[in-house]
Amino acid sequence: MKKLKIGLFTDTYPPYINGVSTSIETLKKALEELGHTVYVVAIGQDAITYNYDEKNKILKVPGIPIGLYDYRITSIYPIKIINKVKSWDLDIIHSHTEFSMGIFARLFAKQCNIPLVHTYHTMYKDYTYYISRNHKFFDLGCKKAVEYLSKFYCDNTADALIVPTTKTYHLFREEYHYNKDIYIVPTGIDAKRFYKENIDKEKKEHIRKKLGYKKNDFVVIFIGRMAQEKNIEFIIEIASILKKKKTNIKFLLVGDGPDKEKYQNISKKKNLEENITFAGRIPWEETPLYYHNANLFISCSKTETQGLTVIEAMASSLPSICINDPAFNMAVINDLNGKFFETAEEAAQIIEELQKDKKQLNVLAKQATLIGNKYSLHEFGNNIIEVYKTAIKNHDNKKDIPSIIMRIIKRKKEKKDERRKNKSDYSK
Repeated sequence: MKKLKIGLFTDTYPPYINGVSTSIETLKKALEELGHTVYVVAIGQDAITYNYDEKNKILKVPGIPIGLYDYRITSIYPIKIINKVKSWDLDIIHSHTEFSMGIFARLFAKQCNIPLVHTYHTMYKDYTYYISRNHKFFDLGCKKAVEYLSKFYCDNTADALIVPTTKTYHLFREEYHYNKDIYIVPTGIDAKRFYKENIDKEKKEHIRKKLGYKKNDFVVIFIGRMAQEKNIEFIIEIASILKKKKTNIKFLLVGDGPDKEKYQNISKKKNLEENITFAGRIPWEETPLYYHNANLFISCSKTETQGLTVIEAMASSLPSICINDPAFNMAVINDLNGKFFETAEEAAQIIEELQKDKKQLNVLAKQATLIGNKYSLHEFGNNIIEVYKTAIKNHDNKKDIPSIIMRIIKRKKEKKDERRKNKSDYSK
């Protein structure tokens, strides 16, 4: 297959750090390592400036903050932006949002007759409380709107739909009754960043001292947004249970978000300040150093589509313990590279058991490393390219339909004219 010119359209991209932006940056790197040319169209950091980084092929358009984390939207697609994207002569467009840049991707793909692939990253039905404020009547309406938007965008516009896990696959099949092909492609990571041999030991020790951990402290880490959907209160409950047992188990919560202060206050009220550290937002390049200052990774979220931090943890040789949710089933295998739990009491018991049983912890850690390696850039890039091939074929077939219909109509007309002629000849 020839090397492709690919356009990735997204509402969020570094320096904004979240699962979607990390996924897209990783995809760009994976595709480029396979020899393809990759352009990014994303929303920028202010409402005025258009910026094109020619070296890295990243076009940023103005964006307006919506008051939800760092997210921004735009509805401005000026002619200079359209002409710039046209000049790239793209072979395929890959959208990563249903909103601002997703709409632009859809309109541009249609106007320029370019195949469109879409990745559904976010389980929006689990985030509607940000709009409904947890009012049941409004929340039901929001969920219906999300379902309609998801089905419309994925069904009516894309030549191929990608989802990262079986959880999202079943959402479309069973709840949204989506009957087109769906391709499950787990997001890969740049695993080498997290390998032990690539960690700066001095920097790692500096961070440990800054966090105030002793050599024998057993650290359980969470990295993610400090918000309701991440179920942080569940982690605080686990820490509260373990505190009563007077262990040296510490919880390290890394990340920022709208509810960070709320969780800090809850932790303070429960007298857990020595047991839980809120590290806040950290630089992207320091993330591996924080993983390597921990013994175990934890996630209690039930709103993930995949949970990239679980895969990062595995690449860092950290076993993961996760709440029992389908989003984690593709990466975490119970008792092989991690464990699942249902209740806070069960999670506390697992953590205490692994703290005491170093042999079991090491076995899980080795398997975590092996499975983490399966989510390599090379594997990720190749899987996406296979979907692109299908999308291009599907698009070409759609283009052929009008000509096929015209040929059928023409053939019918010819037969009709022939019958008339024969009838006329017979009457003579």
